Amino acid sequence: MIEQSAVLLLRDGPIPYLVRRTPRSRRLRVTIHPEQGVIVSLPPRSRRGWSNAEGLIESFLQEREGWLRRHLADLERQRTRIAHRGGLRDGATLRFRGDLHRLRITSSDAARSTVSRDGTDEADELVVTLAAADRRAVGDVLRDWLKDRARIAIEREIGIHAEPLRATPSAVTLRDPRTRWGSASREGRLSFSWRLVLAPAEALETVVVHELAHLRYFGHGPRFWALVASRRPDHRDWRRWLREHSLELHTALET
Repeated sequence: MIEQSAVLLLRDGPIPYLVRRTPRSRRLRVTIHPEQGVIVSLPPRSRRGWSNAEGLIESFLQEREGWLRRHLADLERQRTRIAHRGGLRDGATLRFRGDLHRLRITSSDAARSTVSRDGTDEADELVVTLAAADRRAVGDVLRDWLKDRARIAIEREIGIHAEPLRATPSAVTLRDPRTRWGSASREGRLSFSWRLVLAPAEALETVVVHELAHLRYFGHGPRFWALVASRRPDHRDWRRWLREHSLELHTALET
């Protein structure tokens, strides 16, 4: 894959974009990534008819200027809203299992820092108790705790859905990918983003069902989607939720 930064100069202001050439592309396609912004995907220069596509790219983007600016403005509003939650300071808010929790940061003389989830009359809280002997920062303490919660939740959903779907994974790993929530290999290995534990339980369950279904059908054809819908008829709603909250989930734990 080859990437190159570029800028489209327009009357209402420039629009930066990233040109991404990949053999998997069959045509010119424009997407807006929550962190990378406008991405133009197209076939490599070696593909017949695609060696000089700069003019085509600019024309394509100009026709979609209104759509691009609306979505970029929405991303900026999301960033502002997320920033107002306070980062990782005491009293800030962080999403966990779909709900916003207030962060309460305390200290102790214990050997290791801990995290607990408490419910109060005002709001649910994630209480981070930092141990003097523990050199980890608040974000690292929270990340380790969230990963443990994610593994428990994902393994529970696999235990619920694997047998009805007749899909048995050979291995399950947790990672932090930037472009997908889960993946499946032909050898039966499943991988999931630990950040799914920040999303509602239904969204996490949808991704687990999706990847288990890939152990039966590797493409995204009618049989695959029918299998997913047999366990989560509302899977489209939760896939949409993940798309709309991608920036929030991927920037969680940033100071």
